[in-house]
Amino acid sequence: MKAIPLDLANRLETMPDASHTAAAVGNQGVEVVGTPFLIGYLEIAAHRAILPYCEAGEATVGTRIEVDHLAPALPGRLVTADARVIAVEGRRILFEVEVRQGARVIMKGRHGRAIVALDRLLARASAER
Repeated sequence: MKAIPLDLANRLETMPDASHTAAAVGNQGVEVVGTPFLIGYLEIAAHRAILPYCEAGEATVGTRIEVDHLAPALPGRLVTADARVIAVEGRRILFEVEVRQGARVIMKGRHGRAIVALDRLLARASAER
């Protein structure tokens, strides 16, 4: 793993559609972007921020998500997910994260990721089967 600088940031811009709504995952009639999708956007933004700091054979994995869902996001309108490194402790990286739709803050909080040896991760997962 290469050294990860504090304040390293990344943005993901995406256009959610009807398949990203709460209704699409079973919450009938709730035609707004579902919480799981918004969290996924944050994870992707954080992952892509630190991916260039992985060495061969390493991967990033999510370890923690702590967010507040503050407002509805509408499908068909651009959503931006931002992730900024606020702490690095060994292989564990903590991000401040935020999702916006236009000027509105939709979700904000913190997200933890770790850089792991992929072969060890997969061996551990296989052993637990």
